[in-house]
Amino acid sequence: MTPNKALAAVKTELDGAIIVEPLVHGDSRGWFYESYSKKKYEELGIKADFVQDNRSYSAQKGILRGLHCQLDPFAQAKLITCTKGAILDVAVDIRDGSPTYMNWVKVELSAENKKQFFIPRGFLHGFVTLTDEVEVMYKTDNYYEPSADRSIAFNDPAFAIDWGVETPVLSAKDSSAPLLKVSDVKFTY
Repeated sequence: MTPNKALAAVKTELDGAIIVEPLVHGDSRGWFYESYSKKKYEELGIKADFVQDNRSYSAQKGILRGLHCQLDPFAQAKLITCTKGAILDVAVDIRDGSPTYMNWVKVELSAENKKQFFIPRGFLHGFVTLTDEVEVMYKTDNYYEPSADRSIAFNDPAFAIDWGVETPVLSAKDSSAPLLKVSDVKFTY
């Protein structure tokens, strides 16, 4: 394994969405990396007071989770990490007035590449599994609030996201999710 030279932030074309490449220390015994340091991440431009950690498990390749968000005042910024397997992680900027409104970006996160993806409030988030046996961890800066939980159709033509999968496996909630234009989801930049 060749370790990264330093903790790095790669800005995406969406304002505030950042890919983090952690500093990984490895040798013949294995590896170690700091998965979060408030001070160091703030220096990278990630300013969030995380209050909750979540984990998900997906058994097979092709499971799609999303697109999700929580309505204000319960909106959440997220720091996503794939700890087992690999995912294609997607963020959609739905902040009305944003220069990148309705644009999306995707990044491959895997246990192997150890990249993380920071997604600010006002974005939709989803991912599709690229392998079997996938575990995802994410930090949020607001608590889960069931009454504010929303799902938008992963295949909303307003976004035209290329998920790389023909027939994804969806939850009942995600398979009946509305298009953004007929939902009550709205954020302001």
